[in-house]
Amino acid sequence: MPVLRFTVNGVPRELVVDSCETLVYTLRERLHLTGTKIGCEQGACGACTVLMDGKPVLGCLTPALRCQGKEITTIEGVAENTHLHPVQEQLVRAGAIQCGYCTPGVVMTAIAFLKENPDPDETEIREALSGNLCRCTGYTKIIKAIQRAAEELRS
Repeated sequence: MPVLRFTVNGVPRELVVDSCETLVYTLRERLHLTGTKIGCEQGACGACTVLMDGKPVLGCLTPALRCQGKEITTIEGVAENTHLHPVQEQLVRAGAIQCGYCTPGVVMTAIAFLKENPDPDETEIREALSGNLCRCTGYTKIIKAIQRAAEELRS
């Protein structure tokens, strides 16, 4: 079986993986990083979104071996010490977290999006989040939180 060498949340990792193993399986079952959620397992809900070299990818569709030599960031790697990332903080403040199942994927998508577009309008935020499904909040509070996080990150 092949050896996967990659970095997860700043920590170099080396694992023997099955050639058909997905990234989300590797993260959750092998590295015990359970913040990344499994939703549909078909790439439709965004719950498994993580960052690979700073870009959002769906962990359920990404073969683990595609991450060879890559930097993976999961929700566990976002906060610094005890300080939440501004996206996380604003989601909490806006009351945009209900069941919380979609939240890790939304956070990862929003962080990558705000790096590329630091001053988005509501339509751009909606488009950026179009791959992240939330059954609880109705998106209004999520969008407001991301707008506030963008303001905070710009200042």
